[in-house]
Amino acid sequence: MDLKKTKKAHPWHGIEPTTENAEFIRAFIEIVPSDTVKYEVDKASGYLCLDRPQKFSNIVPSLYGFIPRTLCETKMAERSNNVLARYDVEGDHDPLDICVLTEKDVTHGDILVKCRPIGGIRLLDHKQADDKIIAVLKDDAVYGHMEDIDDLPKDIARRLIHYFTTYKDIPGEVKKRMEFMGLYGADEAKAVISASMEDYQEYIKNN
Repeated sequence: MDLKKTKKAHPWHGIEPTTENAEFIRAFIEIVPSDTVKYEVDKASGYLCLDRPQKFSNIVPSLYGFIPRTLCETKMAERSNNVLARYDVEGDHDPLDICVLTEKDVTHGDILVKCRPIGGIRLLDHKQADDKIIAVLKDDAVYGHMEDIDDLPKDIARRLIHYFTTYKDIPGEVKKRMEFMGLYGADEAKAVISASMEDYQEYIKNN
């Protein structure tokens, strides 16, 4: 047996995000709606780790994870600054987050899925770009035909926005941590993904 061929790839560095069909990408899923704790990939080892229990009754409304070989740094910050007519936005130093919509009950994370990006949510977390790409699972019976954010029912979009603008809030605190800056469609989502891939390549070149 060739052990090199059986070694598990690092989910951030070792997986090609693009597919044979340019319409779809690969996403690594860390969390599913039934999870009562937050899981996150350890950047050094690639193992899925327990980050923290969900302290409050926030339930992620979709599959949630990141796009391999992406990073939110200079190019991502530059794009946010240009769109928002600002100069103070920075990258959050993490892979690009993605929400994948499906009608199926996926029972656990630590999996790869093929999905089509249809848009995204532009968010700021303490002046750091923290976009969430919105995608639909390939061949999903309910969401699989959708190609742009306009195809998504408004209530689903509102549910995603509400979750990501409140999931880091602490009850009793007046100031909200996450700022919602806008919703965008498939073309901008592809541009954001491209910028994060450029940031990743720059990171690899310098490390």
